[in-house]
Amino acid sequence: MAITATQVKELRDNTGAGFMDCKVALAEADGDLDKAVTILRTRGQARAAKRSGRTTSQGLVGNYIHMGSQVGVLVEVGCESDFVARTDEFQHLAREIAMHIAAANPRYVTRDQVPREDLEREKAIFRAQFEDSNKPPQVVDKIVDGKVNSYYQQVVLLDQPSIRDPKTSIGDLVTAAIAKLGENITIVRFARLKVGETAD
Repeated sequence: MAITATQVKELRDNTGAGFMDCKVALAEADGDLDKAVTILRTRGQARAAKRSGRTTSQGLVGNYIHMGSQVGVLVEVGCESDFVARTDEFQHLAREIAMHIAAANPRYVTRDQVPREDLEREKAIFRAQFEDSNKPPQVVDKIVDGKVNSYYQQVVLLDQPSIRDPKTSIGDLVTAAIAKLGENITIVRFARLKVGETAD
């Protein structure tokens, strides 16, 4: 089936992938846009996995001040080279992440940063909700796992659904940027300030 320029443009707009990558993915998916998105994401994850061990000693500090100057964010986004750090795509990614942090208020960058005691406390609360339910233990375990994943989506930046596209997580945005820019990219740290709030 012939792939049109309009289809390629739509896929590029949705994923940010390169022209040829989009054309090839659409051909493999027989023109099905959703399947093509899945193909690009899978490839992006594979490329990101290959680059995940590389040092990200370059990068920049993205920032965002919300309207009214009541909320402000600084976020350090790392990459491998100064060249990539200066690209419009990388700077746009850093700003998008800063805007997301302002709106979604995550507490940690990765799951590993969630204190064990916080996680155990949440699990205990979830289990307590099913104490009198007569559900088999393995069913309760699956429900608790689902609730833990939901907890991660509330507090962990990389797990949070993007405020612009809830079907895409911030981790997916970073993975797509790695595939597009050809370098490992990490969110190193962030700070979110809101007028009237005190630090924990």
